Amino acid sequence: MISRLFKFSGGVHPPEHKLESTGQPIQVLPVSGTLVLPLRQHVGNLPKILVQPGDHVLKGQLLAEAVGAISAAVHAPTSGTIVSIEDQSIPHPSGLPDVSITLNPDGENRWMPLNPTDWRQRDRAEMISSLRVSGIVGMGGAAFPTQIKLRPGGGSGIKTLIINGAECEPYITCDDMLMRERADEIVRGIEIAHYLLGPEKCIVGIEDNKPEAERAMREACARSAVKIDVAVVPTLYPSGDARRLTALLTGIEVPSDKRSSDVGIQVFNVATMTAVYRYFSLGETVVSRIVTVTGNVARPGNFEVPLGTPMTALLEAAGGELPNTNGLIMGGPMMGFSLPSMQVPVIKATNCIIASAPRLFPAPPPVLPCIRCARCADACPVSLQPQELYWFAKSQNLDKAREYKLFDCIECGCCSYVCPSNIPLVQYYRFAKSEIIAQDKAKEAANLARERNEFRLERIEREKQERAAKHAQRAAGAKAESADADADAAKKAAIAAAMERAKAQKAEVQPKNTEDLSDAAKAEVAAIDVRRAEATAAEPEAANVVKEKQENG
Repeated sequence: MISRLFKFSGGVHPPEHKLESTGQPIQVLPVSGTLVLPLRQHVGNLPKILVQPGDHVLKGQLLAEAVGAISAAVHAPTSGTIVSIEDQSIPHPSGLPDVSITLNPDGENRWMPLNPTDWRQRDRAEMISSLRVSGIVGMGGAAFPTQIKLRPGGGSGIKTLIINGAECEPYITCDDMLMRERADEIVRGIEIAHYLLGPEKCIVGIEDNKPEAERAMREACARSAVKIDVAVVPTLYPSGDARRLTALLTGIEVPSDKRSSDVGIQVFNVATMTAVYRYFSLGETVVSRIVTVTGNVARPGNFEVPLGTPMTALLEAAGGELPNTNGLIMGGPMMGFSLPSMQVPVIKATNCIIASAPRLFPAPPPVLPCIRCARCADACPVSLQPQELYWFAKSQNLDKAREYKLFDCIECGCCSYVCPSNIPLVQYYRFAKSEIIAQDKAKEAANLARERNEFRLERIEREKQERAAKHAQRAAGAKAESADADADAAKKAAIAAAMERAKAQKAEVQPKNTEDLSDAAKAEVAAIDVRRAEATAAEPEAANVVKEKQENG
């Protein structure tokens, strides 16, 4: 039992418009027509396509696998044939087309072999690895891959596990109906998350405008072996924001530059817990979700819809659009966005479709000058100064806007809702954010280009110095060789001069006392002359031998 609730600053209470879509149970919408499956259904990297046109696939079969640390897989919502893989219009604020897989159902709706497991007997790390192929993301609309948040084991650092059932946006009731009808599935998923994270506390937060959901969850939690508290929080938008709900239930303000997990808290949507249960206990991947269809339609309600189903099929299931429908809004009226077409498909982040009409959403009145009433500051749940951010954004003083914590804005729309001058404040903030992001990217690209140019110039200078060093080395080598050649030539010339001098000296020597010699003395002198002649004849050959030795080193 939660002993006390805390408060967060600001917030508003717009008309709820929830009763229109909660009058009948969740209806299962059958597969109808061609399904279009965008790859961009989650935060992070796009998955890698594993199929090609012409392939026949079964329900639940992996069509695209997760890539990198933050990514999610895409599976076939039914059995059939892959028709094409090409850019198609998707439900995205940009309105731009993106890569999508088109599947033509065969009408059999055959599942691939399912592999349910007893998760209590499985290794936690193995379970997390397995979640990469499950396709589970945050089903409350954030679409963040769940395997990133479910870190295994008691070493996760998570002390408090919060299950978000607040559903504070007007018109949206898919989580409300899910808690009413499938509370046991949610609790089974909570037990799995509790097993993986090992928290000390587990709390389900529900707004007080959902008494049936509260009662169903209390009864289901009472049957669980895990201690799960159910806390009822005041109906105040945006209490369903993860950080606001954390503040309400724990009194802890998560710093803007940190995640809730950094302070020992992890938050999951109730629909995400159902998906976790169905994956481990039934072996089912994410192939459908519950969507609220409301607004200007004949029979508003909630439908379990195969992913990839065109929005027109949802409108038909809700009795068709009424006259004067002028578009579709995906999400709630506060934070949702207009769809580019009624043909775009349902994706994992599609929690609500509102058929808009002038009677529900009148044209905005003329924008008047800001009167500095400070109502926007009073309503801001993040304690910012919206009027100051407005002036900075309007004048494109982006440095000041960043200094005033523009990126702490969660774009909840509370400031625009209360503004008596009808100023679309959030649109200015989104513009300023996009401009700052664009400038940062341009600056980063410029810095990268500058670093590359500096590296190039450094490389050119280094190569120039290396070439100069090689030229100097070659020149020094040539000079040394020339000096050695000159020394050899001088040495050879000295030897030749010495030999010439020796020859001249020998030629100048004349025998003395050769008169009146005896015959024996004359014979001895003659023998000496013969030997001297032989030696003289041998001198050129000896000189050549010496020269060869000198040349050969």
